Amino acid sequence: MTMTYIIIGVVVFIVAFFIIIYNRLVSLRQSRRNAFADIDVQLRLRYDLVPNLVETVKGYAGHEKEIFIKVTEARAHVTDSHSQEERIKSENDLSQALVNLFAVAENYPGLKANENFKELQLELTDIENKISAARRFFNSSTAEYNTSVQQFPASIIAGMTGFTVEPFFESTSVDRKTLEEGQKVKF
Repeated sequence: MTMTYIIIGVVVFIVAFFIIIYNRLVSLRQSRRNAFADIDVQLRLRYDLVPNLVETVKGYAGHEKEIFIKVTEARAHVTDSHSQEERIKSENDLSQALVNLFAVAENYPGLKANENFKELQLELTDIENKISAARRFFNSSTAEYNTSVQQFPASIIAGMTGFTVEPFFESTSVDRKTLEEGQKVKF
């Protein structure tokens, strides 16, 4: 009879252990998704700001069509992204296109003095700073999640239930100095 209680106790312990680890993995995955949602809010603000920025620069540098095409294409690819990995790559491409746009703006002193352009530039700088902070939180959540997925004995449960290691949001984000000063274009 005591052997039956011991077996039942061991089974209950194993089931409880499985449930605790599984619930922790679910919680960490949800935290990671929530962190990406925070990034997404800022990315959408940047996405919405891009057309105004392009139109402002177009008014001064209308013949720089290649830059405008690249920015527009990069922006379009953001909405075409189906996975988080594709979205991250598309956002990085958009960041680089914006760097190039600001580099072109350096060649137009009238544009740099334009109040609308300055305001858009400051707003974009603020958004980029918020994206950077949200990205740090996301990467921290991803690191915690990935560590839990890879640690024993959670790795066994993770493998059985479909939890996998997730990518970080490594960005070529536009920094404040680049936005305020632009990159120098050399021909």
